[in-house]
Amino acid sequence: MAAGSTKDGLPHRKKPILKKEVKSLKRKRGEEDLNKLKAAIEQLDPKSADLNNFTDLPLCEATATGLRASHFEVLTDIQRAAIPLALKGNDILGAAKTGSGKTLAFLVPVLEKLYHAKWTEYDGLGALIISPTRELAIQIFEVLRKIGRNHYFSAGLVIGGKSLKEEAERLGRMNILVCTPGRMLQHLDQTANFDVNNLQILVLDEADRIMDMGFQSAVDALVEHLPKTRQTLLFSATQSKRVSDLARLSLKDPEYVSAHEAAPTATPTTLQQSYVVTPLAEKLDTLWGFLRSNLKSKIIVFLSSGKQVRFVFESFKRMQPGIPLLHLHGRQKQVARMEITSRFSSAKYACLFATDVVARGVDFPAVDWVIQVDCPEDAETYIHRVGRTARYQSKGRAVLFLDPSEEEGFLKRLEHKKVPIQKVNVRASKKKSIKNELQSNNFQSADLKYLGQKAFISYVRSIYLQKDKEVFKFDELDLDGYAESLGLPGTPQIKFQKGEDVKRLKNRPRAALSSDSESDSDAEGGGRRKKDKDQVRTKYQKMAERQNQDVLSEHYRKLIDEGDTQAGEGGGGGGSDDEAGFLSVKRVLADDAQIDAAAGGGGKDSAGAEPKVVKLGKSELVIDSHRREKLLKSKKKLAKYMDKGTKLVFDDEGNAHPIYELQGEEDFAKEGPADKLRQQFVEAEAEKVKEADVEDKQIAKKRLKEKRERRKAREREELGLAPRGDGGTVQLDADGAAEGEDPLALLRSLPIAGQESGGETDGEKEEEEEEEDREPPRKKAKKWFQDDSDKEEEKKKKKKKKGGKKVIEIGHEPDNLEDLEALAAGLLED
Repeated sequence: MAAGSTKDGLPHRKKPILKKEVKSLKRKRGEEDLNKLKAAIEQLDPKSADLNNFTDLPLCEATATGLRASHFEVLTDIQRAAIPLALKGNDILGAAKTGSGKTLAFLVPVLEKLYHAKWTEYDGLGALIISPTRELAIQIFEVLRKIGRNHYFSAGLVIGGKSLKEEAERLGRMNILVCTPGRMLQHLDQTANFDVNNLQILVLDEADRIMDMGFQSAVDALVEHLPKTRQTLLFSATQSKRVSDLARLSLKDPEYVSAHEAAPTATPTTLQQSYVVTPLAEKLDTLWGFLRSNLKSKIIVFLSSGKQVRFVFESFKRMQPGIPLLHLHGRQKQVARMEITSRFSSAKYACLFATDVVARGVDFPAVDWVIQVDCPEDAETYIHRVGRTARYQSKGRAVLFLDPSEEEGFLKRLEHKKVPIQKVNVRASKKKSIKNELQSNNFQSADLKYLGQKAFISYVRSIYLQKDKEVFKFDELDLDGYAESLGLPGTPQIKFQKGEDVKRLKNRPRAALSSDSESDSDAEGGGRRKKDKDQVRTKYQKMAERQNQDVLSEHYRKLIDEGDTQAGEGGGGGGSDDEAGFLSVKRVLADDAQIDAAAGGGGKDSAGAEPKVVKLGKSELVIDSHRREKLLKSKKKLAKYMDKGTKLVFDDEGNAHPIYELQGEEDFAKEGPADKLRQQFVEAEAEKVKEADVEDKQIAKKRLKEKRERRKAREREELGLAPRGDGGTVQLDADGAAEGEDPLALLRSLPIAGQESGGETDGEKEEEEEEEDREPPRKKAKKWFQDDSDKEEEKKKKKKKKGGKKVIEIGHEPDNLEDLEALAAGLLED
C-alpha cells in the first residue's frame, strides 16, 4: 500500500479549518506574545545603558509599528529614563527640559498599559490625560493618533468650546481621553452615563501648572471621582516635589525621573538667551525696532494679559511693520484659536502676539525668536516660554525686556534655576519712537483707545498683585510714561483689589461672562453690572459711568488748577480743591454784556477808541470787545445776529414767489369794503387778459401770414411760375405767353364776395387784407341741449341780410388758375 493512501488506494483528504479554530489560534498566539512581553518587562533594567532606540524596549507590535510609521526611532533622555519605569507600573514624576520629548514618554506607557489589560471599547474609560491648555491638549491628541493608529482603542478630545451634549453622547465609548481640567470636571458632574471606576492610568502633563492655584479646586474635585487603584504619571519641565501635591493625587512610592538634573543649565544648550534693560515707557518702541530688523523670521512675543495682546496687535497691524501678524489669547473662541495655531505653524515668516496660553508644551516648528516684553512671574514661566524655540536639538534665540527696577531681582531667580543669560544693548540706529503713531491711531479710533486703557489697567494690576515684591516694585514704575507710550491722552485711574478676588474672577467660567467679556469692568472689580432699565439716572450719573471718562482728566485738572491759582492771587478768594464739590460751577454769566465785561470789554475797545459798527443786513453789530472780533470769524455764531430771510417757493417755470399766507380778519377789514376790493381785483385781471389777448392775436396773425406765404411758394413751384416782380405781372416759362402779358387779367377783374364789378378802392383792399390775415373764428362747441334747428335759423338770417342776392364766398384771394376757374364756374351758374 502506498504511503498516504487509503485501502482503496485513494489519497488522504485534509480536514477544513473552521473560523472558531482560527480565532482560538490567534488568541493563543496573542496570549503567548503578551506573556513574553510581560516576562521581558520584568527582566528589563530601567537603568540599562543599552536602551537607545524604541526597538530596544519590550513593546507590542501595534505600538512599535506606529512609532516606526511616525519616524520615531531614537530615545531621548527623558524617554529612556521614564518609559521602562512606567512599563513596570510605577508612579512617575518626570522632569526634563522643554522640547525633550515628554509627550512620547507618557503616551507609549498609556498604550502599553491598556494593551496588557486587554482593554476593549466596552470596558469604558481606561486612560485619562489632563493638559492645562487647549492647544497642548490638541497637540497631545494628534501625537496619540499617529503612534496609536494600529491599536483598536477609541480616543477622544474634550477641551470645551463645543456642545456639552454632543460630547456627552460619545464620552461613554471612549477608552482614552485627552482633556482640560475644567471641561473634564464638568462632564464628571453633569454626564450621567460617564463611568470612570475602571480607570487604569492617569497622566498630568505640565503638572506644576495644573497643581497651581488656578486649577487647584478643579483637580481636587476631579481626583475624588477617580479610583484609588491606578497608575499616575506627572510630567513637566519644572516638576513639583511638594508632599502636599503628591498626597492630593494619591501617588504611591513615585519614582522621580529628572533627565537633566545634573545638566549645567535648565534650558537647552542650543538656546541663545539675552536680556535688554529698557524702561517701561520704551518697551513698545524697542519691540517695534526689533520687528522691523527681523522681518525674515518666525517670532513669538509674550505679553502678560490678553488685553495687552489685543492692543499691541491692533496698533501694530495699523502701522504695518512688514511681517504677518497674529494674536492668540484665552478669551478667543476655540475655532479661532485652532485656526491661528495652524496658520502660525505653517507660516515661514510671522509674528505671534500671545499670552502664557501657548507658553507650555505647544510645539511650533522652526521658531527663531522668543521675545518676552513683560517680565514673567517666576523663573519657571520663563523656562517654559523660551522652550518654544530650540526644540529637539535645533537652534533658537530668546530676548527678555526688563525694566531697571526688575533687573536685579529677576536675574537672581534665573541664576538660582541655572539659566544662563547675558545682557545686550540696543543699537541707537534701530531705536524709533512710535508714540506719535499710537496717539494718532487712538485719536482716530475710539475702540483702539479703549483697548489701550484696558491694556494699561490690566498690566498695572498684574504688577500690583505679584507676590515676588523683590522683582516687581510697583512704586518705582513710571506709569505716566507708560500711559503716554500707549498713545493715551491721560493716565487712567485704577481701583485695586485683593489677589484672591482677582484670581476668582479671572478663573470664572465663560458662561458667566457677557458677550463682551474682554472689556469687563476692571474699575469695579467684578463682572459687568446689568443696568436696571427701570432705574432713573441723572446726567451726572451717566457721565460718571462713561467708559472713557478719564480721557480729558489731565487737561481738565490743569484748567482747574490755573483758575484756583488766579483766584488766590487776585484777593485770596476761591478755596481749596477739597472744599469744591463735584463738577462745581465757579461763576455764571447771564448775557452777552456780562461775558463782554468778563472778557475785558466795557463799551470801548482795548485802545480806548470808539467801537466799530458792522452792518449785517438791516441790523448792526457793535464790535466793542475781543470776543466780538472773534465772533466775526465764525459764520455759525454770526448767523444769530443777521436778519432772517423770507422763504420762497418756485413755480413750474422756475420763478420765485413768496409763500402765500392767509390774511387776518382785522387786516382784511382795514383795506376797505369787500365789494370794492372784488371790483378792483376783477378790473386788474381784465387788464391782464386784454394785454395777453393782444399778444396772442399778433402771434396768431404772424403765424397765419407765414403759413400763407409758404403755401403760395409751394404752388408756384408746382405750376412752374416765377415769383412776381415789382410791376405786379407774372412771367411765364418759354411754353407760356410772352413776357409782360397777363393772361389772367380778365379773370382777375371779375367781382368776388363783398365787391361789385366796378372795382375796389385802396381802403377796401387794405381792409380785405386785414380780414384775411385774421384767424377765422373758432366754431363753438355744441351744447347738450342744442339741436340742428339752430343751423337752419342762422342760414335764414344770412339770406335776409343779403337781400336775396347770390353771393360766392371764398376763403382767400384767387392766386392761381384753379382758383380763378372755380370762381368763374360759380358766377356762370344760374
